[in-house]
Amino acid sequence: MEFAEKVVLITGASSGIGASTAIHFSKLSAKLVLVGRKENNLKRIALYCEKTKSIKPLAIVADVTEDADAQRIINETIEHFGKLDVLINNAGIIDMGGIKKTNMESYDKVMTTNIRAVFHLTMLAVPHLVQSRGCIINTSCLASSKPSTMALAYNISKAALDHFTKCIALELAPDGVRVNSVNPGFVKTNLLKDIGLTEEQLELFVKNVVGNMPLKRAVEGNEVAALIAFLASDQASSITGCNYLIDGGSSLR
Repeated sequence: MEFAEKVVLITGASSGIGASTAIHFSKLSAKLVLVGRKENNLKRIALYCEKTKSIKPLAIVADVTEDADAQRIINETIEHFGKLDVLINNAGIIDMGGIKKTNMESYDKVMTTNIRAVFHLTMLAVPHLVQSRGCIINTSCLASSKPSTMALAYNISKAALDHFTKCIALELAPDGVRVNSVNPGFVKTNLLKDIGLTEEQLELFVKNVVGNMPLKRAVEGNEVAALIAFLASDQASSITGCNYLIDGGSSLR
């Protein structure tokens, strides 16, 4: 599986699944556009990717929730590489709390990042993806289809993302553009630290979650990256409108 001469844009590329995905695609000779808010982290990932195959990524420090930044991401991609083949909407945030312990500020923040920003960036990218007959991969979550009481806004944002995936897959199929999502279960990334869990709390959380997973281990970021790469490849040329679980069997419980 190779992506030589393919331009792959990854949001949320400075850490977690996004960073793993960037590294994986660099090994497949992709021309990368890496987008993130954390400049130092983004530069570090970009340098790591460059060393893999001597292909320098385009690193763009940007906030996908800002309309001007979204437009700048697409503009700089086309100016630099002349085209776009793969859009990976990976950037996302989580806020904890159910309906009893939340507020509209939390809801708006989560929905703006996890849905509105994806909608907008995809809208801007579509003309270029139609031209290249490219594809879109959205990073969703097991929580989109498995109810829980821990993070209500996050869960419904991912449910919306899954339906967005199916709707635009149907719309863009006549243009030769495929759209799918990957839906990981528990992946140990910085996302949980970002919501304020201490190392001790994180370890306890991981132990409890992994203990309830049939495979008894967390999903690794590189495993999610490999699934994303497969769905973006010609090997998946007949796959569109699908939400792919990669959850260690968690959906079975």
